[in-house]
Amino acid sequence: MFIKNVMQGFPNITGIRWFNLSVLVITPALSLYGLLYVPILQKTVVCTVLYYIYSMLGITAGYHRLWSHRSYNASFPLQVFLILAGASAVQGSCYWWARRHRSHHRHTDTDLDPYNSERGLLWTHIGWIIFKSDLKPGPADVSDLGKDPLVQWQHRWYFVILTIFGYLLPMIIPGLLWGDWKGGFFFVGALRMTACHHCTFCINSIAHYLGTTPYDDKHTPRDHLLSAILTMGEGYHNFHHQFPMDYRNAFRWYQYDPTKWFIGVCHYIGLASHLRVFPSNEIEKGALTMKIKALKDIQDSIEWPVPPQELPVVSWKTFQEESQSRTLLLISGFIHDVSMFLDSHPGGSVLLTRNSGKDMTASFFGGVYAHSHAAHNVRTMTLFAYSLMLTTNSDPPLTAVNLLARYVMKLLGMMRVGILAGGVEAPAEHAIPPSQRLVIRANTSH
Repeated sequence: MFIKNVMQGFPNITGIRWFNLSVLVITPALSLYGLLYVPILQKTVVCTVLYYIYSMLGITAGYHRLWSHRSYNASFPLQVFLILAGASAVQGSCYWWARRHRSHHRHTDTDLDPYNSERGLLWTHIGWIIFKSDLKPGPADVSDLGKDPLVQWQHRWYFVILTIFGYLLPMIIPGLLWGDWKGGFFFVGALRMTACHHCTFCINSIAHYLGTTPYDDKHTPRDHLLSAILTMGEGYHNFHHQFPMDYRNAFRWYQYDPTKWFIGVCHYIGLASHLRVFPSNEIEKGALTMKIKALKDIQDSIEWPVPPQELPVVSWKTFQEESQSRTLLLISGFIHDVSMFLDSHPGGSVLLTRNSGKDMTASFFGGVYAHSHAAHNVRTMTLFAYSLMLTTNSDPPLTAVNLLARYVMKLLGMMRVGILAGGVEAPAEHAIPPSQRLVIRANTSH
């Protein structure tokens, strides 16, 4: 039952990739054994960290940003450095890796996405690597990689290269230089490789679950500092999926992206060129769109006054009759039922009741007291309850007005419902309350 729940969302499994599974089981087991029984030397720790950085740069700066996205041009020496580093991480050949990654970008969050995040965290992190399924990666153009002699050379000799740079060299370096063969094997080799595996896998897993979507929320990629730390800067994944040709994952200068800094240094010393960046103006458009969308969600949770064009027109006679039983004020052509504010009005209830049925426009707009924006917002939301005119030509009975007043009270009294026929035409700046002048309109074009 536990295994079934964990694998919920997995596609139909047709087999196991035994080589991948053995690497992902044996390597951590060797790491654990080394941590428990092998002496840890400071030089070996430093070597482990440096070789980890080397392997990760092979994935992030090489497999990913150079060959998968062509986000910059690299000199031949830099290409050799990166493609050997990528092989040392033991995550497949560059050709195999980039083919699936391009498919992932083209078919994000669909069944054609090799590591479709809709299938759960476990599938995206490791399931797609160790299980065979009836799903196939969607089509992606890798013709450029097929013509790249270095990429094809690594693809043909991948297992030989990974044996040298993934297993032998990590053991030989500390073994020859300071005699720590065991430390080289268990730490620089196995422990470093285990860390590289799961830190890289986080790009496909937690970078699609943890964080925010500051540039687009159509798909699952997200931005988060923790993801960036774990993945050598690849954690600003929402930005990356929106602007994949950009050599940066972190657009802001203060965001953590050591791979971006590495490529920048290579450019400075002449090893990299043509660093591609998406126009900052367009990036800011995406960011602004998401901020507006967030504000729109807040706006939609707030109750707003009825637009003037949707209010019924009330005659002067009816206004006078109703003002005898309710406290009604005329302000800028709008009729307001202020009965529920008698006890709350800062100027006292007498000021309102003695002016019921009168035009108080001049007083409201500064003749007596210059009201605040908040007062204007309330004014436009608490108006005369008179919508029965929409369904009948006769004056509404008092009971109908009372029923509608209860409805108004249920909505906290924030509803505009009447305009005086032939009254003072409301100036535009008074027809729209201050709080509503920047209302965000929904995009209905699609």
